[in-house]
Amino acid sequence: MRTKFDTQLETLNNDLISLGAMCESAITLAINALLKNDLNKAKQVIGMDKEISQKNREIESLCLKLLLQQQPVAKDLRLISSALKMITDMERIGHQASDLSEIISYTDVSESRNSENLLKMSQATIKMVTESIDAFVRRDLDLAKSVIAYDDVVDDLFVKIRKDLINLIGSDKKHGEQALDIMMIAKYFEKMGDHAVNIAEWVVFSITGVHEEVS
Repeated sequence: MRTKFDTQLETLNNDLISLGAMCESAITLAINALLKNDLNKAKQVIGMDKEISQKNREIESLCLKLLLQQQPVAKDLRLISSALKMITDMERIGHQASDLSEIISYTDVSESRNSENLLKMSQATIKMVTESIDAFVRRDLDLAKSVIAYDDVVDDLFVKIRKDLINLIGSDKKHGEQALDIMMIAKYFEKMGDHAVNIAEWVVFSITGVHEEVS
């Protein structure tokens, strides 16, 4: 019975890796669509959001099967319940990548002076998402904590973009509308970083049994 359970846990790990890769691809494609003003890529991200939601449902079903059929002990129960929490954040990341892509329908930020910082924010977010899932699969407490700490990088980039936009509007008010769109894009990346922190916090809980939210 334990062998079957371990096999199912391995399937859970692999499915989470797959879902994390899908989220990473969605974020990458979304920022490429925005910075290149590519409507076709934007449409692809919206399609990926549906795939992420479907994968979420599959993992949720597996977790419930493990809970109901295997009657896991405390450590395994923490692991499975953490996975259930994590996929909710991962699905939201997919939704936010899709929302990002929809911005392309009414604005063009491809020539913005903030494009470099937006790209840096997307790369930092991808790093956080990928490493939070790796931490879960490897049961790596230090990696999970490093993801939580790395959120400061995303927050600092957000603050930098906000200051640049304030200066841009101050120098020429005609940039106001685009500045708001760029601020919205940066806010989406900040939220994705927050979801990656949530995932990492549940990894910590799955290992230690303690769930401490970052203030």
